Amino acid sequence: MKTAHASLRLLAGLFLSIAATGAAEAADAPACKTVRLSDPGWTDITATNGVASALMDALGYQPDVKTLSVPIGYQSMKNGEIDVFLGNWMPAQKAFRDDLDKAKAADVLGRNLEGAKFTLAVPQYVADKGIHDFADLAKNGDSFSRKIYGIEPGAPANANIQKMIDANDFGLKGWEVVESGEQAMLAQVKRAEQQKENIVFLAWAPHPMNRDFKIAYLSGGDAYFGPNFGGAEVYTLARSGWAQQCPNAATLFKQLRFEIGMENELMGDILGGTDAKAAAKSWLKAHPAVIEPWLKGVTTLDGKPGLAAVKTAIGL
Repeated sequence: MKTAHASLRLLAGLFLSIAATGAAEAADAPACKTVRLSDPGWTDITATNGVASALMDALGYQPDVKTLSVPIGYQSMKNGEIDVFLGNWMPAQKAFRDDLDKAKAADVLGRNLEGAKFTLAVPQYVADKGIHDFADLAKNGDSFSRKIYGIEPGAPANANIQKMIDANDFGLKGWEVVESGEQAMLAQVKRAEQQKENIVFLAWAPHPMNRDFKIAYLSGGDAYFGPNFGGAEVYTLARSGWAQQCPNAATLFKQLRFEIGMENELMGDILGGTDAKAAAKSWLKAHPAVIEPWLKGVTTLDGKPGLAAVKTAIGL
């Protein structure tokens, strides 16, 4: 009987040792501790970076979010200065993806959002006047001051609109793209709405603008923004080789999947003044079911169970 008990204890010890070894093997090297992420200043990417950062903090990593314009962010990934980008909107950013692919500078870790859209829009009260399509803009040019409000300078969407103007598509020759940040653009929309003035601007989902304003997306822009009102999918990219160097962190990013409603809620909190990581932690605490599939097979940096560490960090 003593021999049997001793054998059981030995087997149990071997099992624990193997389990511990497996966890240690799953952990990343210390050099993977800092994970550099790019944020083009879009609230949706600020929100998803906030979620990723809250999870990485709990796992013992150190997220380093750098605010970079879209072109600079992609160039930084190409140069190996950015590890992960959660905001590869396709097909709008196809030219950047093609450039990265040609240079073999990035790997696609997965699609993190579907059901997004991105094209020109007007307030509903403008649509009620009969402006529903890109082709309706030119004949009402004076009421729009021949201006289309875009986002930050260097954004591919602004260049897309400028290309449309230069080609005189929809009779828009001579119109101006007003480049500004997301919040400045939305402030202009708000001012126009208060005065019930005509305005046309870039709009997208997910974004709380769809909740805060009554928006009508314009049809007819398929050649520039794609079908289904610029229907888009968002992908997670990593610099080439990073996923092989840091497989544990890469597993987390491969498994991160977001939803339109989730991002709308997080973005609303952030725009209301809440820090992105704090907003993410509150949302995760209120929606614990999403965490487990994200953390499947993921450990802390030092090889301990990742799910348990995240639950502890967010107070579950």
